Amino acid sequence: METSTVASLQKLGKEKLKDLLYQMILIRDFEEAVENQFMQGKIHGTMHLCIGQEPTAVGACAVLTKEDKITSTHRGHGHCIAKGSDVKYMMAELLGKETGYCKGKGGSMHIADLEIGNIGANGIVAGGLPIGCGAALTSKKKNLGFVVVCFFGDGATNEGAFHEAINLASIWKLPVIFFCENNQYGMSSSIKEMTNINNLSERASSYGIPGITIDGTDVIAVLEETQKAVDRARSGEGPTLIEAKTYRWRGHSKSDARKYRTRDEEQDWITNKDGIKLFKEKLLNEGIFTNEEIIEVEVEVKRVVHEAIEFAENSPEPSLSSLEEDVYA
Repeated sequence: METSTVASLQKLGKEKLKDLLYQMILIRDFEEAVENQFMQGKIHGTMHLCIGQEPTAVGACAVLTKEDKITSTHRGHGHCIAKGSDVKYMMAELLGKETGYCKGKGGSMHIADLEIGNIGANGIVAGGLPIGCGAALTSKKKNLGFVVVCFFGDGATNEGAFHEAINLASIWKLPVIFFCENNQYGMSSSIKEMTNINNLSERASSYGIPGITIDGTDVIAVLEETQKAVDRARSGEGPTLIEAKTYRWRGHSKSDARKYRTRDEEQDWITNKDGIKLFKEKLLNEGIFTNEEIIEVEVEVKRVVHEAIEFAENSPEPSLSSLEEDVYA
């Protein structure tokens, strides 16, 4: 797996590194706030938190333009934030308010923000891959120049849509990056029990495209490898399959008791493989940031998340007259 270097940090510069840190902390604080809102009964249904997976979303989206597109998953809050969405409208959407991105009708699993290139999250496992291919085909046919990053989990790699989408993208050389966030478990099934290969990226060779496995806790490694894949796609060379090995700290959803994995395993990832903690340590050890500067970022994030909660709670409920608007029959 690829890992980042000191030279990589210096090349990016302090402002870019600060933005990466800000985005990762924002995702985590947002998810923790959402979890708290759920526990208070203010968010209904269920949700799938991406706490622990912040570097994958932030690193991948950091190399995209506003015109580039992403497709997301049921665990998609991080992708949405990393692509540039406003957490005020996200929180409002989760609380079912009229000011939400989908006017309160999409909820946690179906947020979309077309203005910044987020085609949408998807509750169907592997559902975003064919959609991403469609967007990439549009880009190629109309010479629009944008690329598409399709996020999906390890469980999606055993779905037919995964294989069909990659095959299609390969033979048509579509400008798409297939980004697998391998958090080790497809719902309650260990990936070790579901596949007979060490790295899911090995499947790329079956379709004649590059495949690489990276450390999904290392935001710089994610950024650099995604940049290579984006450059390849944008130059007309076709797709790449990236597998980022990561871990979700919480259960699959809020009803998941996590009986399929040990608490020792969870604690190892939380204590030793926290991407945000590791990134902070790297910035401090290299003298790029002081502890005070990191605290300033954390304080700013807390302010932004607090304002998002206030905005959502004070936003109006959708009116009954809008019940049939913006929906398909």
